[in-house]
Amino acid sequence: MGVKFKDIVSPEEINLKDLEGRIVAIDAYNTLYQFLSGIRQRDGSPLRDQEGNVTSHLSGILYRTSSIVEKGIKPIYVFDGASSEYKSKTIEQRRAVREEAEKKWKEAQARGDDETARKYAIRSSRMSEYIIESSKELLEYMGIPYVQAQGEGEAQGAYMVQNGDAWAVASQDYDCLLFGAPRIIRNLTLSGGLSNLEYLELEKVLSDIELTREQLVDVALMVGTDFNEGIHGIGAKTGLKLIKNNTLEEILEQKEITDIPIEPDELRKIFLNHNVNKDYNIKFKKVNIEKICEFMCEQHGFSQNRVLNVVNKMKKLNSTQKSLEDWF
Repeated sequence: MGVKFKDIVSPEEINLKDLEGRIVAIDAYNTLYQFLSGIRQRDGSPLRDQEGNVTSHLSGILYRTSSIVEKGIKPIYVFDGASSEYKSKTIEQRRAVREEAEKKWKEAQARGDDETARKYAIRSSRMSEYIIESSKELLEYMGIPYVQAQGEGEAQGAYMVQNGDAWAVASQDYDCLLFGAPRIIRNLTLSGGLSNLEYLELEKVLSDIELTREQLVDVALMVGTDFNEGIHGIGAKTGLKLIKNNTLEEILEQKEITDIPIEPDELRKIFLNHNVNKDYNIKFKKVNIEKICEFMCEQHGFSQNRVLNVVNKMKKLNSTQKSLEDWF
């Protein structure tokens, strides 16, 4: 979910043309959850193959990635690594929410209430090793590179942009600002062929609210992040006002908050000095049409005609790519 910064951050509207020719590091987990939540049947059931394996994420990767490539954008997917010990409470809370949602989904299904069933089904989406590995396998066949982060995917994406290996991070989470991503793209969905793109530039965000990145991190710690609960009663606007005249430690002292589960310096390190994978290799390859068809159609039951039509959009990834007519 990330930190709640909507009230103090004003994204700029851009269009897909602005991203043409750019390399974008996509937050893979963030994106996969969108697919698992949104690509479902009427009663909320995910798409499945003949063996009962979930395929909603594969459909999402194939269709969205091909559409992104067709627009002249080069995507790199960034996968989360090990979660911080400080994130365990958030993970447990999310697990409990998913379990409760799954229970209500099944109850609604049993009474034939498809509308309610779908609502709760969306909230029950969960990641698994199969979903992660099958996603990576499909990306390999599509010629799309991916990077395995050591920790948070947003932090890895931010590093890649800082390092000049990508132009921006694509994620819904404002956490990317805290991790130091110079440029962030939100809503890279292309739903129905359209996209309500939002663009954030870290330098401009900091200039507009007159804070340093370190101060912005402290505002986030007051509001609450995936790694800490924050201070009760403090939202983004209040935190912004407080931090301009006080340090976080002074604010904690003024509010007589002494029982802190995690020291502020430990939390700051997560955002300001995150452990990232620096040993990655980015290479865009030719689309392996034969492997995609074998994987999507033979193994997972997708229509070959539809898959081939989608794969044809990938020709912009490599100008020397053979056309479909050359293959069949």
